[in-house]
Amino acid sequence: MIRAQLEHIIRAAVAVADDDEIIVVGSQAVLGQFPDAPAPLLVSVEADVYPKNHPERWELIDGSLGELSPFHETFGYYAQGVEPGTAIVPAGWEERLVVITGPGTRGARGLCLEIHDLLLSKYVAGRDKDKRFCSVAVAAGLASPETLLGRLASLPVDEAARSRIERAIAADARATK
Repeated sequence: MIRAQLEHIIRAAVAVADDDEIIVVGSQAVLGQFPDAPAPLLVSVEADVYPKNHPERWELIDGSLGELSPFHETFGYYAQGVEPGTAIVPAGWEERLVVITGPGTRGARGLCLEIHDLLLSKYVAGRDKDKRFCSVAVAAGLASPETLLGRLASLPVDEAARSRIERAIAADARATK
C-alpha cells in the first residue's frame, strides 16, 4: 500500500462511518509518520481502521470496504474494520497519534499509531509477519530500541509477554549493529 491508497481508505471510511476521524492501527499506520517507508513495510493490501468518534461503526467499514468487497475488487486494497482494543498499545498512545489530513483525505483526519506504539503492538501479536515488520523498521532506523523498551513498561501485557517482547527488541537492536 502507498500513502495515496491509505488516504483513499480514510476518505471512504469517513463516508461509510459518518465520522470525520478514522484511527489506523494496523501495519499501514506506518504511512502516517513515514509516507515513503521502506517497501518491505508496505506489502499489506489492508489498513486496519475504526471510527474514532463512533467506534461501534467499525463493522460498517468492514462490510462496505473490507476484504472481497466491491471496493477491494475495484482497487486491489481494502479497509479491515476492527474494534478498538484490537491493537494492544502502551499507555498514552492517543496523545502520540500521527495525523494524515489534506486534499487526499478531503479534510478528514486519519489518526495513525506512532511508530513505537505500532511496533509494540506488532511485538505483542508476535506473528512471523509482525516479527519481520519490526525487524525491518528497527533496521531502517525508523524506531529507537531505547524508546521501545521505555514504553514497554506501560504496555498492558503479562510478565511472560513483556519478557518475550524485551528479548525481541534486544535481538532487533543487535541485528542493526
